[in-house]
Amino acid sequence: MDNSSLIKSPIAAELDEFKKLFDTSLTSSNFLLNEAISHIRKKNGKMMRPMLLLLIAKLYGPVCPETLHAAVSLELLHTASLVHDDVVDESTERRGQLSVNAIYNNKVAVLVGDYLLATSLVQVGKTHNYAIIDVVSRLGQNLSEGELLQLSNVSNLQFSEEIYFDVIRKKTAVLFAACTKAGALSVGVTDEQAEFARLFGEYIGLCFQIKDDIFDYYDSKEIGKPTGNDMLEGKLTLPVLYALNSTCDKAAEEIAMKVKDGSATSDEIARLIEFAKQYGGIEYAIKTMHAYKEKALSLLETLADTDVKAALVAYLDFVVDRDK
Repeated sequence: MDNSSLIKSPIAAELDEFKKLFDTSLTSSNFLLNEAISHIRKKNGKMMRPMLLLLIAKLYGPVCPETLHAAVSLELLHTASLVHDDVVDESTERRGQLSVNAIYNNKVAVLVGDYLLATSLVQVGKTHNYAIIDVVSRLGQNLSEGELLQLSNVSNLQFSEEIYFDVIRKKTAVLFAACTKAGALSVGVTDEQAEFARLFGEYIGLCFQIKDDIFDYYDSKEIGKPTGNDMLEGKLTLPVLYALNSTCDKAAEEIAMKVKDGSATSDEIARLIEFAKQYGGIEYAIKTMHAYKEKALSLLETLADTDVKAALVAYLDFVVDRDK
């Protein structure tokens, strides 16, 4: 059985229920809104975060309506953040298709993102669980803070791994952590179990983002973004940060500063990508990602062997080994 089948096997019925609830949550009488949402949902992705939430819930008890509403809420909040991110980053593509702002305009994209966010709040309210509502509310804060931290980092003259990890914790890891914690809370767990679930999700999220960042050093239409897209947006990620800090190459540092202020040319970005590869940046990022995977696996080792545990191991393998 492949990883995808292993992941879905324990939650096949629950995943169907999630999809039905997700679909019904987005019904509207507004033609423009429906058109934009239909476009977004053409590339729904693999539903990685809802599946993780459902698996963690099932680790501790049977999935219930509270679980499903939490899963829908978090997926809607995630989708809203992506729509807004594309406006902030002036991105024209998302998952290999045109972004909402590229098809319509920034005004429509911001309003569609706002609608998705508001619908997320409606869904989390239906959990009637204050602890889950708190998780979703704090997630919204963290995602915005992560974006602002990334923007403010442009003026930082240092090439800081510490800031990089702070950004990816707030932009990505916190979302996975919210899913795992909300899933656990939805079925009634102890504080210790909720923290266990949160930490497991954080480790997965860190692996996920580091893998995404590695993709940006290789050209692939399957991934849906060209090589160096992060640098075009002023972002310096782990591979190049490592190479810069381990070599003190002045020419590379000058290009890196131009990346930060948005003045680097495509040729300069290509040179910086090759620099990162030449000086071990990719290997370092892979090693770091695997270190976080091992931390997540060490948490799972404390659990009894079940189909849900096997699915969570397969989930980790998928995150680290995926090719897009």
